Parts: sequence; structure tokens; C-alpha cells
Amino acid sequence: MSYLRFDKTLTGNLEESLTREILRTNKSGAYHCTTIVDCNTRKYHGLLVIPVPNLDDENHVLLSSLDETVIQHGAEFNLGLHKYRGNNFSPNGHKYIREFECDHIPATTYRVGGVLLRKEKVFVHHENRILIRYTLLESHSPTTLRFRPFLAFRSVREYTHENSIARRDYEEVENGIKTCMYPGYPELYMQLSKKTEFRFMPYWYRGIEYPKEQERGYDFNEDLYVPGYFEVDIKKGECIVFSAGTSEVKTRSLKQIFENEVNDRTPRDSFFHCLKNSAHQFHNVQGGEHYILAGYPWFKCRARDLFISLPGLTLAVNEVNEFEDAFKTAEKAIYDFMNGVESECKVYEMQHPDVLLWAIWALNQYAKDVSGEECRQKYGKLMVDIINYIMGGKHSNLFLHDNGLLFANGEDQAVTWMNSTVDGHPVVPRTGYIVEFNALWYNALRFVANMSREGGQTEYADHLDAQAEMTGKSFVEVFRNDYGYLFDYVNGNLMDWSVRPNMIFTVAFDYSPLTRDQKKQVLDIVTKELLTPKGLRSLSPKSGGYNPNYVGSQRQRDLAYHQGTVWPWLMGFYVEAYLKIYKMSGLSFIERQLIGYEEEMTSHCVGSLPELFDGDPPFKGRGAISFAMNVAEILRILKMLSKFNI
Repeated sequence: MSYLRFDKTLTGNLEESLTREILRTNKSGAYHCTTIVDCNTRKYHGLLVIPVPNLDDENHVLLSSLDETVIQHGAEFNLGLHKYRGNNFSPNGHKYIREFECDHIPATTYRVGGVLLRKEKVFVHHENRILIRYTLLESHSPTTLRFRPFLAFRSVREYTHENSIARRDYEEVENGIKTCMYPGYPELYMQLSKKTEFRFMPYWYRGIEYPKEQERGYDFNEDLYVPGYFEVDIKKGECIVFSAGTSEVKTRSLKQIFENEVNDRTPRDSFFHCLKNSAHQFHNVQGGEHYILAGYPWFKCRARDLFISLPGLTLAVNEVNEFEDAFKTAEKAIYDFMNGVESECKVYEMQHPDVLLWAIWALNQYAKDVSGEECRQKYGKLMVDIINYIMGGKHSNLFLHDNGLLFANGEDQAVTWMNSTVDGHPVVPRTGYIVEFNALWYNALRFVANMSREGGQTEYADHLDAQAEMTGKSFVEVFRNDYGYLFDYVNGNLMDWSVRPNMIFTVAFDYSPLTRDQKKQVLDIVTKELLTPKGLRSLSPKSGGYNPNYVGSQRQRDLAYHQGTVWPWLMGFYVEAYLKIYKMSGLSFIERQLIGYEEEMTSHCVGSLPELFDGDPPFKGRGAISFAMNVAEILRILKMLSKFNI
């Protein structure tokens, strides 16, 4: 039985099918995203969405969708689906869907009378090209397929509307056409593997709506331009491949290209394989640099997300070369930042004070999974340079105080992963001694000290250990309260008593200033007040300001973003902490916790994990449809468990 399969009872129910999305990428910034019934519900959805560097740093929807029509005996059956004003859906092609499955590649089977048609999609790796293969499985009479492309040529942040500026001209190419609606955009080549006829019949489809944008309080309608349609005859058993890309292709090679891409895919036939496939989608190789996107469909490469997610996305699936390649780009960005020069690397938010510490944590994972010696050889100098940079007081917002703790100002600007703002001010103004910053600092000091000592730098290692001793003593004195958990941040006489998940890092990291009993007390509080089937809450329901539902306008969502919502990526550190305390006896509990994530493989973005969940039952998925840190940390959990099960 297929792992990811939806039959007609689900696809025919739009309340169910429109909430399930699919995502495919080319690992170079371009992607295809829509719902399982091919009805776009977001402005970010599209059949071919690509970066256009000469215009801006955003992705752009070139080809929004492709409506197919089956024609027999002069009768037309349109398989497309769009939402229009007044909650009207047309032309209701979903009613012909017999099943949708994506164990290997997205495949939709349509039943139209005596016609059984299968549609399969692949995105060509490292090329701005999507291929769709149509196979006529059954037919009792001559059949014709008609393809009507809906063009947008716009940024994912904007909408297109009917206008007189859009170019309507096109040129014929081999088995298709090329066209471009606006200056600055690349030509869009639409071709078929079989000789076809294109009929120029320009028309604007007005008032197409995107309900997901409406839910989020944004504008939600646009007009799309259809230049005409392609028409081609198809026989029973025959395959025809449609190509949409930014360069011309030899059409006789389309079927082979499609097969090659299919053979290069890992089947999504298990929980692990779904996550592994999802992990690959965050890789983005552009201009010779290797980035990790923070999520889809709207995130770029953010430095903190990069370092937190990199071990899970690469080392946890035994892809060491991918780690090293991505870290090569990250290392350039780190040195550019520390040297105070503008970086050509598109790694954003390097200035946040914990980013350099997370970079050392990522290398800590590399040393454990690959080799301490290799880590020292490849990254030893970088780690020492980072430590010296921080200890030398060179960071503009990370200050080493005499008590050995790091201080950061987060009053006026969000500086931690809890980074939502309203009216220009942080919703959670974490400032002063921030708990995870100092847990990261202690861990970094001990780890780099050990690396240095093994490399013969005994004097420097002793220096770092002495610093760590001071930091550890102060950490316990400053952060630990009488109730056995840790303050989230301390700023002078102000201590934040909120029960938040950031204390779990101190228990999870390889090096911690807490005793075993102190760790267990922290873990018990987190388990009791923050643990859910989808991850850890960002705030306890018992703490003031608990706001668990990420819904409503942008302002409402920003206010709730870190005030009780659930984040799956924190679960990786929770599991690491739990196994440190309970070891083998904790395995069955952790395995039960994973059930909540496997359930998500058939929801939201099929085969991936969304950005966050509501903090109260039923823990509905929210935010970005696929989030790198979440996928990474669940993969890292699976890697941890595999070590216990050897």
C-alpha cells in the first residue's frame, strides 16, 4: 500500500484536499508548489517559481498553473481548478480525480468516462524546468489533450492584474512557444515531446482568489493571463511530456530526461524517507555557493537557521560532503562578518549575537558524527577565531562580562530566535544574560578547549577551561531559581520567571554547567509544562501572556508567535536531554512522541513539517509549509535513536 496516497473520497472533498500541499524544488532556488488537487491557494503557489537575480532577491511566479482538457467526440472535460470570487470553484476538475499519490513523484490519476489519464511531475535538478508526463492508460475512442497555461510573471510578494503593458507576442520553437510578459524576465519556453499545435487566443482570467492569503489578512486576488492553448492527440498507452523552463530543450529528449529525474529520486515510502526528501529541498546552490533555505515558500537563508539545521539535514542522513560544502559558504559569511566587510554570500542575519555560537555547535555535531581530528583540521582555526572574536569584545551586541557570562541587548531589537516584533518592538524583549546564549557559550568554550588540547595547544585550552569554570559557576548562580528551573533571561534585578523552552539547551548540550540532578529538574519542568505531541511550547500555559493560537491578522500572529505556539525543532534538543538523563529506559517514551510527527506526513505540506503548531489541541499546523529546522531536528532524533538500537 502506498505511504502517501489520497483516494477520490478525499480529493473530492475540497475542505480536506485544499489543506494539503505539495512542494518540489530544483535545489537551486526554484520550486513548484500547489495543493494535491492542483488548485493554487497561496500567492506563493505556482507550477514554475524561480529566482530572477537581475530583478531582485525574491522568487517569481512565471507559470502559475496549467489547465488540462480531455476531448472526446467533441465533448470537453476540463481538469483544472481555480477559486474565484464568491467562493466559486471552476472548472471543478477535482471531481475527475481517482487518486493522488506521491510515494515517488507526484502523480494524479483522472477518470473521465472511458478515459483513464495519469499525470506525473518532476522538477529537473539545478535547472529552471518542470516536466509533466501524461500517460493515457485507458481510452475507447480517439482522445485529444488541450493545455491552457496561466501566466503570472510576478514576484511571490505581489499580484498581477489585467493591464495593457503585458506583452502578448510569442515565438514558435520546437513543439511549442516562448514568451515573456515583462522586461527583465527570462523567456518562458513551453514545449511538448510530440508535435503540437498552439492556438493564440489571449484572455485574462479575472478574480482568481487565494484563500490562504485571505486567512492571513492579506490581499488575496489577482488576474492571470492565458495566451492560448496547445492541442495534441494521444493514443492509448502513449506518454506525452510537457516542459516549462527558462531555456529551450530538444523535445525528443524530454521523455529520457523525465526518466532520468525519476530514477534519481528517493521514494517517499517511509517516515524517514519523507524527511530525507524534504531535507534535500532546502539545499540551494547558486553562483557556486551552497545555501540552506530556512523554509518554504517565503524564507531565505538565515544564519541561525542554517547552523541549527545543517547537522540534521546532512549528517543525520549520512551526507557529510553536503555539510562540508554548505559550511564552506557559511565560513565565508562568518569571516566577512567578523572582518566587517560586506559579504557577497547571501546568508542573512549574521549580526545576531548567538549566530557564531550556533556555528560552533554545528561543528560540535560534525566532530561527533565524522571525526574530531577532521573537525580540528578543517575548522579548528575558525572556531578559535570565533572564540577570540567574542572574548576580544569585537561583536557589537555580545559582551563578555567579568563574571564570565555573555550579555546582549534585546530591548529595542529582537536578537534571539524568538524574533517577532510588533510596532517595531520585540514581542519578547529578551535582553541581558540570555539563557541559551550562555549555555551555547559554555558548550563552545569546553568543546574548543578539548579540540585545542587534542591538537597540542595546551596553554590555550587551559585558558578556555579557566574561562568555562568562571562561566559555569556564574551560570548556575544567575539562572537557576528556587523552583529548579532556569530563568529565561536576567537583566540586573529583572529576572524573567516565564517557563520557556530555552532552558532545555543547557541539558541537551554535550557540555553543561549543571549537575545531573539540576538537569533532571529542568527536564521535568519542561516535560510537565511545555511538551506536546508536536514539540515544545514556546511558553507555558501557566505563565502570563500565554497565547497559543497562531491565527488572524499579521499583528495577531506576531503577538502569538512565541507566546505558547509549539515548535518541533526544539524536540531534537528535548530528546537529546531526555536520553542523557534516562538513556535506554527513555527509548519507548521518545518513540511514542514521534508518532505525532509521522501523522503530519499526510497533512499540510505532504511529506514535510510546517513551521509551528498551535499550543493547544488539536495542535493545528501553521506558518511556512516546510521548515528546515523542524525537518532537521526530527532527522537528528532518528539518528540518535538508531545509535541506541544498534
